[in-house]
Amino acid sequence: MNDEIIPLDKLARIYRKIKTEIDALTQEYDTKLEELKAQQDELRFAMKDQMKALGVKSVNTAFGTVSLVNKTRYNTQDWDSFKKFIIEHDVVDLLEKRIAQTNMARFLEENPALVPPGLNAYTDFEVRVTKPTK
Repeated sequence: MNDEIIPLDKLARIYRKIKTEIDALTQEYDTKLEELKAQQDELRFAMKDQMKALGVKSVNTAFGTVSLVNKTRYNTQDWDSFKKFIIEHDVVDLLEKRIAQTNMARFLEENPALVPPGLNAYTDFEVRVTKPTK
């Protein structure tokens, strides 16, 4: 087996070349995806308009059932008041189960002796290759 050490500058050059290709493919994908989603939105609006004009909430077609459904999304413009409300009414379940990574890291740095129960942390080395400075 050939255990030749490849110089880091060569590895970095190959890595950056692959990164450039990934970026180009990602941009191409994102652009095409955006176009397709825009087309879907147009179709969705057209179906919604037709169904409202017909006064129906559901239509069976050969390609599937088209339905009008109510979907409500919630947000807040005043997070400080919302957090107080959550605490005051003990309704933490109104929030999604996700830890804000940057805030958790900062909290642990500022409070090293205060670790929330059940908290798991995983730290590993990550290799980053940045563009050379000119």
